[in-house]
Amino acid sequence: MNLNFPHPLMAPVVELALKAGEAILPFWRVNVAVTAKSDDSPVTAADMAAHHVILAGLTALDPSIPVLSEEDANIPQSVRASWQRWWLVDPLDGTKEFISGSEEFTVNIALIEQGRVVFGVVSMPTNGRFYVGGAGLGAWRGDKDAEPLPIQVREVPAAGELFTVVASRRHSSPEQEQLLTGLSDSLGELQLANIGSSLKFCLLAEGAADCYPRLAPTSQWDTAAAQGVLEGAGGEVLDLNGEPFCYPARESLLNEFFLALPAKAAWREKLLALARG
Repeated sequence: MNLNFPHPLMAPVVELALKAGEAILPFWRVNVAVTAKSDDSPVTAADMAAHHVILAGLTALDPSIPVLSEEDANIPQSVRASWQRWWLVDPLDGTKEFISGSEEFTVNIALIEQGRVVFGVVSMPTNGRFYVGGAGLGAWRGDKDAEPLPIQVREVPAAGELFTVVASRRHSSPEQEQLLTGLSDSLGELQLANIGSSLKFCLLAEGAADCYPRLAPTSQWDTAAAQGVLEGAGGEVLDLNGEPFCYPARESLLNEFFLALPAKAAWREKLLALARG
């Protein structure tokens, strides 16, 4: 596969994400032991195997760039506050999907500078598909033994298709349900696309869905890589004030609520108004 991307670190990080996926697969659909972390979220040997592959690979690429991984996140805010450039990693995003035997789990790796995503890579271990992109760089989807293809958001649904909103199977909230009702009242009947992990953003990036509102909790490593893909494909991720979604070195690594959508969407202001309630 010829990986020729505009940022010099994109191709090696794609290769690394695929390699991490290979480390995950031996644990998939077997009776892998599950333990609970301090926040009660699950972790498996597969998460740790991918973490070690990624940490070693990123350190080899450039030892001067620190790594913040879900599986090694106890780095004090006082240390992180001095970082200008760092990697933000979820070695196995969608651990609950992985445990259930679903294919909807990913490897997420993002390069962050000054709190903004430079580019991100999202790979699917079960089929070798990957997404890569960044603002001003473009976005691509790659499949096994095929050249990566450029991808782009759609500004409106294709003729005969409904407005499609990406929602989580596992996570909703009263605010999110109210937003969906308001969107339906404004835009007509909605189609809901339920999919796990950071693939929600990737559906938007490849023009298969229109909007991903998230008015429920996520962590920084859940979103950064796929945000890079979406921004490269002509999308944007906003906080509820309409500002670009960033990754500052806060004490808490939980995200604020956000909205993911095409950057030129005519219904942008309506969505923001509904999200603010």
